[in-house]
Amino acid sequence: MARVSQEHLDARRRQILDGAARCFSRNGFHGTSMQDVLQEVGLSAGAVYRYFSGKDDLIAAIAGEAVGGVRRAFEEAARVSPPPTPDVLIGRVARTLFCGDDRGMDRQAYAGLIVQVWSETLRSERLAATLSEAYGGLRLAWAELVEAYRDTGMLAADVPSDHVARTLIATAQGFIAQLAMFGDAAPEVLEDGLRGLMSMDLQKIS
Repeated sequence: MARVSQEHLDARRRQILDGAARCFSRNGFHGTSMQDVLQEVGLSAGAVYRYFSGKDDLIAAIAGEAVGGVRRAFEEAARVSPPPTPDVLIGRVARTLFCGDDRGMDRQAYAGLIVQVWSETLRSERLAATLSEAYGGLRLAWAELVEAYRDTGMLAADVPSDHVARTLIATAQGFIAQLAMFGDAAPEVLEDGLRGLMSMDLQKIS
């Protein structure tokens, strides 16, 4: 019985988060009220407040999931040896995040929600602290991958691993921003662009 009860609690929490995410993606964080969320999920105030203390709590939970999703997508994509090249890696991350989403939102709406989370960090110290910690962990994880590139001889340039990691993260962030604003970004475009840059012959340039 306890196991079924926990599954029910988890499913209810998921229902609330997904409904709130749809509301936020449509109307923005500040244009959405808790009443809007209640109507979206079809639950009473008591049922929702059992899980979340208010809108800021919902935003923080969604932000944590968004950053956690990026990290999990990266870890899944990189869990091969030798590690995939950056074009393949970023493409896999983008597909994991934005293809087959089950929140009831299209991928542009979900990308827009992530961009809203970023902008909200300028207002909320709590959210800024949460994302700063998550970003630090992401940088460390990606820097480890850069070291794996070095160990396999795939990366010869004498550039700090953290600098390469931050550039890879920035590439993923740029893809999300383009998708949110214009809706025409696709993982294939990202892969092709990175592959083209990686094919540059620097000896000819020098």
